Parts: sequence; structure tokens; C-alpha cells
Amino acid sequence: MHLENFAKMEKNFKRYLITTALPYANGPVHIGHLAGVYVPADTYVRYLRMKGEDVLFIGGSDEHGVPVTIKAEKEGVTPQDIVDRYHEMIKKSFEDFGMSYDIYSRTTSKIHHATAAEFFEKLYKEGKFIEKETEQFFDPERNKFLSDRYIIGTCPKCGNDRAYGDQCEKCGSTLSPEELIDPHSAISGAKLVKKMTKHWYLPLEQYETWLRQWILEGHKEWKTNVYGQVKSWLDGGLQPRAVTRDLDWGVPVPVKGAEGKVLYVWFDAPIGYISNTKEICEKRGDNWEKWWKSDDTKMVHFIGKDNIVFHCIIFPCMLKAYGDGYIVPENVPANEFLNLENDKISTSRNWAVWLHEYLQEFPGKQDILRYVLTANAPETKDNNFTWKDYQDRNNNELLAIFGNFVNRILVLTHKYYEGAVPALENLNDRDKEVIAEMNQYPEKIGKLIENYKFREGVSELMNLARLGNRYLTENEPWKQFKTDPERTKTVMALSLQIVAKLAILSEPFLPFSAKKLQKMIGLEVTSWNQADATILLNAGHVIGQPELLFEKIEDSVVEAQIKKLEDTKKQNELNAWKPNEVKPNVSFDDFMKVDIRVGTVLECTKVPKADKLLQFLIDDGMEKRTIVSGIAKYYPDPQVLVGKQVCFIANFEPRKLKGVESQGMILSAEDKDGRLVVVTPSQMVAPGCNVG
Repeated sequence: MHLENFAKMEKNFKRYLITTALPYANGPVHIGHLAGVYVPADTYVRYLRMKGEDVLFIGGSDEHGVPVTIKAEKEGVTPQDIVDRYHEMIKKSFEDFGMSYDIYSRTTSKIHHATAAEFFEKLYKEGKFIEKETEQFFDPERNKFLSDRYIIGTCPKCGNDRAYGDQCEKCGSTLSPEELIDPHSAISGAKLVKKMTKHWYLPLEQYETWLRQWILEGHKEWKTNVYGQVKSWLDGGLQPRAVTRDLDWGVPVPVKGAEGKVLYVWFDAPIGYISNTKEICEKRGDNWEKWWKSDDTKMVHFIGKDNIVFHCIIFPCMLKAYGDGYIVPENVPANEFLNLENDKISTSRNWAVWLHEYLQEFPGKQDILRYVLTANAPETKDNNFTWKDYQDRNNNELLAIFGNFVNRILVLTHKYYEGAVPALENLNDRDKEVIAEMNQYPEKIGKLIENYKFREGVSELMNLARLGNRYLTENEPWKQFKTDPERTKTVMALSLQIVAKLAILSEPFLPFSAKKLQKMIGLEVTSWNQADATILLNAGHVIGQPELLFEKIEDSVVEAQIKKLEDTKKQNELNAWKPNEVKPNVSFDDFMKVDIRVGTVLECTKVPKADKLLQFLIDDGMEKRTIVSGIAKYYPDPQVLVGKQVCFIANFEPRKLKGVESQGMILSAEDKDGRLVVVTPSQMVAPGCNVG
């Protein structure tokens, strides 16, 4: 609605503007993004289009974020190289996954730079910004100011020593650089200093009263997680928010004296919704302003919970400050986070299921992932994705309930009637009950989608398939066909109507499978309201040959994915491991007092009544000597060491361990996981050789 008319809650909308959060073009999209933003948005849009609504679905890549420049720094390439690579990867992944965007553009486009610059310039000229000089962190080695994401330190809340200046990825806390313990540069590692710099700020506190009226009084129907977070921010008191940054990558600040400064990404990025709308409207010869400045347009932002503040407070304040008839969102149905195998999804740790990899490894199985992410959607709380649940939901629900019902009906129709639909007549009371129940599903599922309850919506879709299975099991047409052929026709005709209803109602959730099923049964779907009819397949209509909608996911497939994650975890542990600090220096003369030699293991046994000790018999080139070492737990079969050569200290004072005199010390290296591994020469040498 128009900013000045937000109190008018009940309204018939002529068009729907649907946006999705812009993913950073510094890496691929993962299942957390899909569950939180993209699957629910696409489901909603597909439903609206089936209802005949005028819809514009806007998406695009956020290409000016600091994560982009950090990635470029690490790879030694330009930020443009990074965004070109990942924008194309993300765009293709979305296309292959079935995202039905009208446009998926990018914030490095010329039209976006022009739109964002004009937006800033208008607010600047009208005095809507506060200009302030403040002290900000500066990297003395790189001679540059650092934005929040370039600053790392220890999180004051959980102790993570790799927290960013804006957020701790380990505990999820929102931070500021000033809160970090020991902040330093993520680029050079240098200890930071503070220097004065000038920036422009949007005074959010000036819009508090308006925000309270618009959201807290006018939109109590919003999801509790969204409403609660906005209320918490407002109750805490809003502060001016910087809209510029000292960076060389982004939309340049279009005023004199702002050289070397760009628009802050959270000012720049949401304007991408506007610039992308302009771009698609220019191509279509449409008027973009009717989508952004008409009271009869309903705008909905689909985002994750980490974007709530920006879409419910900052961006609306930007639009309010600009004026000129801009509308604000009717709803912002943000989801919570999705974890992976009981651990937080993390791009930096490669702990994710990446969409482009999934599409390569599971060709033709887009709908399985869409279904699993919807059925387990983190709508009100964080949820967990596991590969076992993925397998179970496919095998026990999509395959066993939905697919099995459809396949049995289509196979029997061809077996009994050569694919021709029998007439639905001679109904008994149970038939009438089933018809009444199945005819409730279009409205029931539609209302759930309209209220952003996609998890309940897909559950009701599966309940319709369950209804079909129950009806089929109750009547057993495979038994009745010979004894009561007329009754069998009624049962099959009604079951086929349920199949047709599934073919329509599944399209927002399972678009690929729905189209396949529609083609199989020869049903042309033009609208959601078609499903209101009881007779969807007329008597005599001939259906096509049945094909399996879903296939069983074997244990080996899931095990391979779990193994992939386990390997990732091991690699992360290796990457995170740091060696112990070097001990204080010793003199060369002191070192030369230590006599390190190579010996050959003649015997190796466990010391009785000592779980940690191994007893070695060593050939040291002059005689045999016994050495006891506390490495038994790392070598459960001591015989593997017999015949190997080891390094040992030959001039330690003998000492008794569990009654055995040890005449030296076996040298071992402590691995990152604490495991002790004996030190051996790279090739066989004569026993008694000195090491040094």
C-alpha cells in the first residue's frame, strides 16, 4: 500500500510483486537458502499464477557485498571475476531447479547503478541524511578503512575467534566491530587502528513512530518471528544507520567529496528489486511504476531471518524517505534457519548441500528436494536437514503414498479399460463422503499457501493422496473386478478424479512431477480453480501409459552423501588445527647433548596391567635395548611395528615403568587429533645411525 495509506488493511489487489532476498555472488546457493527463501517464494508465485493473478517475480544476485571482495582477495582475482562466475552459476542452478522468476538480474548492471545512485542523490539533496565524521577501523598495512566483514576477532558471547565485525557465524549473534575482542584485519592480519572518516547516515529514529503504526499496529498478522524481531528493535530504540562505506567496490557515492566511497551494500541491495523491475518492464514495454507506486499492488518479500531488520525497518525507511508514492510490503514471511546433520550450515566451512552439486548428482530429482525442504521447512523455528530424512520422505511419502496411488490407478485403468476412464455413477454413501472430502482440498491447500503455511499445505496435499489410498484399499478393485464389475467402474472412476486433483494441486509444490502426471493422464491445467470440479476426467477419456513419478532412494546413495559430509568435517578439522607454540630457544650445545638414533624394532608387546604402555626391544646397532613408550592406545596391534625402524633418544637416564626398565625414549609426533605416531626414517638405514 502507499506509505500514507497503510492503515487500510482490507484490499483487493490487482497485481502481486514478489521478491526474494538477493544471494551474495561469492559462492553457490545451498539448501539453507532454498528452505528459507526460494522454495516457499516459488511455491507462492506458482499458486498465484494458477489463480490467474497478475504476478511479477523478481530475483537477482547481490554483487557488492564485502564477502565478494574477500573472496577476490583470497583468489587473487578481481571482484568482477568473482561475481561473473557465481552469478552465472546461481542463475543456472535456479533455472535448472525450476525457479519461475520473471527476471533474475544483478546489482552490477548499468540500470541498477543508475537507479541506486539516483535514489541516494535524491535523499541527499533533500537533506534526508546525517553527515558525520567518526573514528573507524583502519588497516595500517593495507592503508585502507575496513568494513565490518573485513574485521575479525573473538566473539564476546561464545568465544569464537573467527567472528566477523557484523556477525558471529558460530552462535549467530549480531555484532559490531567495537564488540569484538582483539579485532584485526581479515586481509593482512594486522592489528587495527582507528582513523577519522566521513559518512552519510539515514536517521532511522525519525521513522520510529511511523514504523510502530505500520507494523506493530497495522500488521499483527505477520509471522511471530518477524513481528517479534521488529518490535525488539523498535523497543530498543533505533539509531542512525550508515549508508556509505570506504570501499573501492560497489556503487560510487554520487556526490562531491565522496571519492573512494561506495553505497553500503544494505542500502544498495534492496534497490535491486526496483532496478530489476525496471529492467524487465523495459524489455516488456510495461510501466514499472505500477508495480512500485500503485495502492492496488501487493508486495511480498521472501527472506531469511537474518534479513528481517533490513526488509522491515531499513528498506521501508528508505522508501518512506524517498516518498513519491512508493509502496511498502504487505508481508515479509521470513523463515528461520535450516541446519545440516545437526550442525549450522556454513559457507566458509563448506558445510552445506550445494544446489548445483545436488542437480548434478540427483538429475531429475528437483521435486524430491523441494518436497523435503517444504515438509521440513523452518517456518517458525530452526529445523534440521538429514540425508536419512530425505530418503525416508521420498521412499515413505512421495513414493509409497503419492506415487504408489497414482501408479496403481493408472495401471489398473489400462488393465481393465484399455486406458479409458469409466463413468462416475451409482455412488454409495462412502463414495459421496470421499467426494465431499476431496473437494475440500483446493480451498484448504490454497488458503494455507495464501497464509504462507507451506509446510501445512504440502502435508494436506499428501493427505489427499492418503485419502485415495484408503479408498482404494477399502474397495479392492483388483478383487471386485470379476465379482462386481459395475462397482469396480465407480471405484476406478472416483480414484481417477483424485489422481487428476493431485495433478493440479501438486503443481506449486512439485512442478516437474505435476506436469509429468498431467501429461500422463492427458489433463490440460489452466487454473487452480479447475480442481474445484468433481469430474476432471470425463468418461471415455483415454489416459496415457503410466510412468513412475518417483523412484526409491537406495541406502548406498544416502551413505555416499553422508561420507561426503564426514570428509568435509575432517578437512575442516585439519584446516582449523594449529600447531603448538614453539618452546623457548635452547643453545646448540644443549641440543648436541641429546643423542637421537635410529633403531629397528625386534619385538613389541603390551606391558601387562598397563593399558597405555608398549614394550619395545630395539636393535640399536651395538646391542639390544628395551624401551617403554606410552602409545599403546594408538597401536592396538603392536605387531605392526615389528620390523619397522624408529627414532629414539639413546642417552636418557634409565627409568622403571610398571616394573620394566626403559633405556631411552621413542620419538613420536602428535597429530591434530591428539594421536601419537612413531617417527620413522623415510627409508631403511643401518641401526644405530645418529639423527641430527
